[in-house]
Amino acid sequence: MIKGLLRFIIAVIFILSGFVKAVDLVGFSFKMEEYFAPPVFNMPFLEKFALLFSVIMVVLELLLGFMLLLKLKLKFTLSALIALCIFFGFLTFYSAYFNVVTDCGCFGDAIKFTPWQSFIKDIVLLAGLIILFILYRKDFTKKDAYGSTAKESSGKFKYILLGLFSVVMIYIMAQGIMHEPVIDFRDYKVGTDIKAEKGKINKNPSEYKTFYSLKNQKTGEVLKVNQDDYIKETKYWSEGSPWKIEEGKNESVLTKEGYKSEIGKFKIEDPTGMELTDEIINAPKAVLVFSYHPKEVSADLLRKVEAKVNAQKGAVIYGISTDHNTFKTIKNAMMDGTAIKTIARSNPFVLTLEKGKIVDKQPAKDYVK
Repeated sequence: MIKGLLRFIIAVIFILSGFVKAVDLVGFSFKMEEYFAPPVFNMPFLEKFALLFSVIMVVLELLLGFMLLLKLKLKFTLSALIALCIFFGFLTFYSAYFNVVTDCGCFGDAIKFTPWQSFIKDIVLLAGLIILFILYRKDFTKKDAYGSTAKESSGKFKYILLGLFSVVMIYIMAQGIMHEPVIDFRDYKVGTDIKAEKGKINKNPSEYKTFYSLKNQKTGEVLKVNQDDYIKETKYWSEGSPWKIEEGKNESVLTKEGYKSEIGKFKIEDPTGMELTDEIINAPKAVLVFSYHPKEVSADLLRKVEAKVNAQKGAVIYGISTDHNTFKTIKNAMMDGTAIKTIARSNPFVLTLEKGKIVDKQPAKDYVK
């Protein structure tokens, strides 16, 4: 009874974790790109394979999780899940210890974990899997150590269920890659009022304090002092003070958690640096074309998109990318590349707003059809 319940819980966790990533594989691939980037593992040559790696990892999570749920090939399934958990544990520990990837994307955009929370989750799952391996070891047969037991071979229905599950997951993954996620867990889903969200953020902002690292030039003593105490205590900054701020070692610490939303990063500027955000979210209608990799956009597709958005009479129209020369017949605007990826899952991408509310979002290739 206990081992059956533990098996069910762990299987469901892997299935849910795989599912929320499966609906938005492109988003998960962006997270993989962060791991391959120079600040983390410094393997930029693998960035172009990020989507492939994402598909492989998600397929493993889903299939192994479902096989565990059905008790199919238990020894193989548990062994593979343990190996997968060790791999995930290494990634999350590295992220947490070196503070390089602040969100591992373990549950996509549905549930946000800090790196340390993700690492603890992986350790708990690993412990649970090892316990299951021990509890079920008598069910393994020497003859069929990595195949079907006599009992499993008669369970054709389980394999039919696994096949149906695989077909459904393939459809969901393909939909997310070629179009938009079947279920959108992001803050930029259709129906989101960007203007209202920004109002909530402004009313309840997160608060931070800067902590200075001070070193006494005479004694070598090092102190961490928050900005308020630093200003109050003249001994730290008065003329002749032995205390000096250590450059590059200051920290910004969250002191009050405000309203959290990715909409806070929705900031659009023209090429000169003038902010356009208010103009866009207050307009009766705004059509925005986003590109996070402008150099990779097909010139023909870009021409078709610009022609169609230019036909939107009375709308505020901007092409938004990381390069102010991307668009030829519509106004160019700038936005942080990571923020663009939070909005757009294809390159380019079209977002339509009405008085700041998202009413439509489509990959450019679908928009021009």
